[in-house]
Parts: sequence; C-alpha cells; structure tokens
Amino acid sequence: MVNSQKSDKTIKWGIIGCGKVTEVKSGPAYKATEGFKLAAVMRRDYDKAKDYAQRHDISKVYANADDLINDDEIDAVYIATPPDTHMFYALKVANAGKICCIEKPMSPSYNESLKIYNAYKDKDLPLFVAYYRRSLPRFNQIKNWLENKYIGDVRHINWHLNKPANDIDKSKAYNWRTDSKIAPGGYFDDLASHGLDLFTYLLGDIKSAHGISLNQQGLYSSNDAVTACWAHENGTTGSGCWNFGCNDHTDKAQIFGSKGTILFSVFHDNPIILNSDTKHEELVIENPKHIQLHHVEGMRDMLIKKNYIHPSSGGSALHTSWVMDKILGNF
Repeated sequence: MVNSQKSDKTIKWGIIGCGKVTEVKSGPAYKATEGFKLAAVMRRDYDKAKDYAQRHDISKVYANADDLINDDEIDAVYIATPPDTHMFYALKVANAGKICCIEKPMSPSYNESLKIYNAYKDKDLPLFVAYYRRSLPRFNQIKNWLENKYIGDVRHINWHLNKPANDIDKSKAYNWRTDSKIAPGGYFDDLASHGLDLFTYLLGDIKSAHGISLNQQGLYSSNDAVTACWAHENGTTGSGCWNFGCNDHTDKAQIFGSKGTILFSVFHDNPIILNSDTKHEELVIENPKHIQLHHVEGMRDMLIKKNYIHPSSGGSALHTSWVMDKILGNF
C-alpha cells in the first residue's frame, strides 16, 4: 500500500515522460540517491523511451503510462510531462496508492492543482513538486541570512527577468511552453513559478497578488509580458517583471530590509551578495551537476530516514499555483 512506511527497503521509482529535463537535471539524481532506484521509464514513443533506458541503465520500458503506474514493482512515480497532462497522470498515480513527484508547475491552473492536492490528501499519500530551488544550498544561505536578521526587518522583494525571443520563437515553430492551451502564461508559467515559489519559501506565504499580462510580440499564443505586485502575510511587499521580448538576458532579484539588502539571481549562477549595516558577504555557491539532487535526497530523507520535512510539498506548490493564477488574472 503506501510505501512511505518503508524504512529498510529501496523505493523504486518510475518516470513518466523521459524528455530533456530528465536527462541531466533529475533522472541521474534519482539514480544517485541511496535508497532510491530508478526502475522504469515511460514515453509514448517507445523507441525514444528504450534509448533513454539503455543510456541510463534502467531495466523497464513502457509506452503506456497505465502499465508503469500499475506495475506492482513500482513504488513511486515522477511525472515529467508538459503541465497540461500533470493532473491526468497524477490522479491515476493517486488512485494506484503510490508516492508521487510532479514537475513544476504543479499544473496550468490553481483549480487543477487543488484537485491533485485533494486526491493525495484524501488518501494520505506523499506528494512532492519539483520546486528544487527550495533545497539548493545557495538559496538556503539566503534563508539563513534572513533568519539571522542581517538585513533587519524585510520590507520588499523585487525580481526582474528579461529574455530575448529565441530562434524558435522568431520562427513561430510550435513550442508547448508558449502554447496557451498548455501554458497560458508562456515562459512565465515555466520560469516565474520557480522564483515565486522560492520567494514564499524565503519570506512566507503571499496573501494578495495582482498583475498585468499581455502578448506584446505576437509570436505565439501565450502571453509574453507580465508585471505583478504582491504582499506576503508578514507584511513584506513584492514586485516583479517578466518580459520575453527584450534585447538582453537579465535575472536580478533583490531583498530590501531595514538594515541592508540581499542581491541574487534565481537562474543565473551569479554570487549572492549581502550588504548590511553590520555585515558584507559575497558568496559563490555552485549548484550540483544534477540540479535536483538535494531535492531528491530530501524526499529520501523524509520517506525512508524519516528525519526531514521536505520543503516542496503538494501544499506549498498549491499555494504557488494560487499566486500564479492571481497574477494572471484567472480569478
């Protein structure tokens, strides 16, 4: 039944959707984590699934997700498909009574995310979402600075993310990340979700959020420009701008406090910089080669070692879905 009760047995994982994100970021992390075994993969194109399995030394290959989900030897399922299929597969995994981790965002909408969350809550099943920045050392160093009040009381956070249109965008070739049926906010759904989820991890839940969302370039069906403001429950205000048609690539986030500031990037590997009345520190903290490693190890520590509360749960991801929908004006 629920495999989270295991303490001395390896948890066998299956992946649904062995695409690009699983090649380096996540798949090898599951293989490298003691106590986990990556035992099966599924992709609708069987030949591509078989190629992935051979390259990553995985024994079972499926072209049908139901066969993987209902395999009695598979204890847990990692859903790494485009967001519009997350709920479809997640509900099947919940019905099978198995542990689940879903790629971010949890789904394209808060309402779908809520259905996923409730399905796992009702069955008391572990549910994780791959907002892995909550587990990265560079961001936990920032959290440490905040908890030690090196910048005093936090007043405001701002994030500015600009990217130029890429060759696929300019060619108007199909890209599911900019298909409004799959990702209504386009690259905002894919990228801003990481930062907004991180900000709630660092500063607490958000109680109100508003935004403007539009399509400036007309290169694809989803929106390409979003501006937002929000307020955290602790009184900290926030603002952000995400534009995917600018001339350069900018990724600058800054936390302002009563006694100083913290400067960092959400995606770029720039130094994290603390400037305050009492302390100046500039640190370069590299991410692991397989960037989801700490996130995956944390799941292991919670499920098997039982000595850890994972920071990226279905509940925290549900909140991020709510914030995203509020900014996009979906309710």
